[in-house]
Amino acid sequence: MSRYGRIDGRIHSYLTFGKFFFKQKMYRTIILSVVLYGCETWSLPFREERRLRVFENRVLRRVFGPKRDREWRKLHNEELSDL
Repeated sequence: MSRYGRIDGRIHSYLTFGKFFFKQKMYRTIILSVVLYGCETWSLPFREERRLRVFENRVLRRVFGPKRDREWRKLHNEELSDL
């Protein structure tokens, strides 16, 4: 912490980085396991597979929130697949 009670930039980046991995781990362990329970026996038509992708992108956007470049914006599908 700095002299005036502010968090140092390096500490802030570590906290943000840790929060990212925590969110990613929670998504993979809780949300995906519930959604995909019993998927070994599913036969997915293309339409259902697309609906699952749309759901996954919607959840990832909600979990990771918007991104700020010069202005706030939603994460694109390519960015979500890279997570």
